[in-house]
Order: sequence, then C-alpha cells, then structure tokens
Amino acid sequence: QVQLVESGGGSVQPGGSLTLTCSASGSILAINAMGWYRQAPGKERELVATILRNSNTNYANSVKGRFTISRDDVKNTVYLQMNNLKPEDSAVYYCNADRIVTLTDKMVYNYWGQGTRVTVSS
Repeated sequence: QVQLVESGGGSVQPGGSLTLTCSASGSILAINAMGWYRQAPGKERELVATILRNSNTNYANSVKGRFTISRDDVKNTVYLQMNNLKPEDSAVYYCNADRIVTLTDKMVYNYWGQGTRVTVSS
C-alpha cells in the first residue's frame, strides 16, 4: 500500500556531510509524520529526527545542531542533512512514515524503509 525507499548513505570521513533521502509512494493522500531512525550494531533502533506536516521537528540530543530534517509534501519525500559527522553516527538509517491518509481516505500507520548504511571513519 505504501513503500518507502531510502538513498544517500555511504562512507565519509569524520567532519564530513551526507544527505539522506526517503521517497514514499503508493496510495498516499497525506503523511502526517515522517522521520529518521538509526540502528548501530548491537544497539537498539533509536530516533534521530522527526517532522510533522505542520513542520514541527524533533531531534535526538546527540544530533542537534548537526542534522537537519526537512520534507517536501508534493513529492512525499523526507530529507536528512547530516553535517559534522562523527564515528558514533555510523549506523543503518531507517525512514519512517506514520499516520498516512490514503487515497481511499483510510489511515494507515508506521511504515519503514529498508535502511541505508552510513559509515563514518577515517
């Protein structure tokens, strides 16, 4: 019904930058909440940043001032601009879309992308 596809991961040196992109497709009229989460090896998945339709944002303390989340509701796309990357930012980053209003006027919840890997290393 809804598919999320992430792109933009890769390897970068400490202090570098990457931009992640997640595009949603399917039976979508509107997406209320979009966000990015990450999971490092041996750790639980954690919130990185979220953004609502009214543009309210929420960031993990560890990324505040370095990462910026934004969205394009025409394209059903969410972005994560990551600056001043640190080795501890290395993880698989997952896109999430929640409270999606479909073209049949139903509400569906909590879709995930397949993940994109970010590696920060010198």
